[in-house]
Amino acid sequence: MDRDKLKLLFHTIKFLKLRQIYYRLFYFLRNKFFKKNYVRIPNMEFPTINWEGGIAHMSSYEKNKVFRFLNLVKSFEGAIDWNFRDYGKLWTYNLNYFDFLNQNQIDKNEALSLIVNYVEHDNILKDGIESYPISLRGINWIKFLSINKVQNSKINLKLYHHYLRLKGNLEYDLLGNHLLENGFSLLFGAYYFKDEKFYEIAHQILTEELEEQILNDGAHFELSPMYHQILLHRVLDCINLVKSNSWKQNKLDSFLINKGTKMLGWLEAITYRNGNIPMVNDCAYDIAPSSNQLFEYANYLKIPFGKVVLKESGYRKFLGKNYELFVDVGNIGPDYQPGHAHSDTFSFELYLNQQPLIVDVGTSTYEKNEKRQIERQTSSHNTVMIDGGDQSQVWDGFRVAKRAKITDLKERMDAISAAHDGYKSIGVRHERHFYVKKNIIINDKILGAGNRKIESQAFFHIHPSVNDLVVKNNRIVFGGIGTSLSFEGKINNIRLSEYEYCIGFNRTTIGQKICVTFSKELTTTIML
Repeated sequence: MDRDKLKLLFHTIKFLKLRQIYYRLFYFLRNKFFKKNYVRIPNMEFPTINWEGGIAHMSSYEKNKVFRFLNLVKSFEGAIDWNFRDYGKLWTYNLNYFDFLNQNQIDKNEALSLIVNYVEHDNILKDGIESYPISLRGINWIKFLSINKVQNSKINLKLYHHYLRLKGNLEYDLLGNHLLENGFSLLFGAYYFKDEKFYEIAHQILTEELEEQILNDGAHFELSPMYHQILLHRVLDCINLVKSNSWKQNKLDSFLINKGTKMLGWLEAITYRNGNIPMVNDCAYDIAPSSNQLFEYANYLKIPFGKVVLKESGYRKFLGKNYELFVDVGNIGPDYQPGHAHSDTFSFELYLNQQPLIVDVGTSTYEKNEKRQIERQTSSHNTVMIDGGDQSQVWDGFRVAKRAKITDLKERMDAISAAHDGYKSIGVRHERHFYVKKNIIINDKILGAGNRKIESQAFFHIHPSVNDLVVKNNRIVFGGIGTSLSFEGKINNIRLSEYEYCIGFNRTTIGQKICVTFSKELTTTIML
């Protein structure tokens, strides 16, 4: 391993918690040298829960062993290969989640046959017996079995043994949303099997992790609106579970309602008027329940909520009569689990008349390949790249080494400004000011360059629906929508190029990208 790779590893590992390192080593050694058979029998002969309401999953099963996940379709001609990996690990995970059990239209008997088939192939499962898919599958099986009043001792026994496996492999090595999913699922397992030990662990995980992971302004600390929607869905499901079943009488429901209310308020604050969410960090379309679905679910559960003031998440939103400006002035978070973060400090999105105009590229893959690296790098966001390098060192799919830190944050009703130190290795800082009045003015300064010739590039990704762009001197005119971008400063070059805009996992379309090369200072005016 070369010196640069060692430095990259060091600046990645140094942010980990000792707990993560300990459990990674512990699980590796234990699972390598000690095999555990889960033979314990559940206490209850006919487990079930009361379940009504909730949000149906998107349709992913198309009958006759045809599955569609992440916009990729697989038809199994013979036996279903639950370990199928040709489309990547995330597709395999989705196959093993069994979300399709709770989609709007699925034949009960065919769905049950898929569960039975899975149980029969348990001894050869690979990805499906990892803790994360066990967690999601457990909730889906319990909902389906309870709604349809299915009592099958073999299924229940296998489900229980999977929960025992989960209990022995909780994702303390990863933490973040993975450990939360373990806790949500164990709560369902506890209520289904009336298992006190499952409940004790679930209660501890949920109270500790939600307290840490939900910031004061209601955001989930991994700062992905998509994952926020996913985890809010789980919180609402757990509220529904506790409210609908009297097995335990405690204060967990009020704790969950408190966290759910804050999460709903944050989601309402960042959701655009047309119902979209900002595609910042790891976000993709058609994965999580929509904001409107979650708001309707909250109303069904009689959970009141209102918009919060955005603060700790580092996101801000400026609203005008015809525009919505979403701005990122926060740090990558959390330090010990930045796997879903991008190098996007000071990036922004702009909606005009409820339509996207300047957008984040989004996410189309979780595979550790060049495409994912491109989607996470600075030049794929509406911010400034200095000297050809990333603000934060994103690498290897889900890792971040050195990362930009925010300094000098100042804000008022119509403006916000801050600087970051992501380029301190070359002795400069990037300072960006947003002024929102009649028009939007963005001022970028490269501080500390002195007399050095340091090249900076500002990027603006235009939504693919806007394709009539014309360069006129230091101005970009958008034909047909009465908007333009003008640039002032020490400008070396303005050019248009193509980029791939993500419209879902494994789906992209071509849009146009503005790149402005400048020295020291640039002022951009967006005419509204």
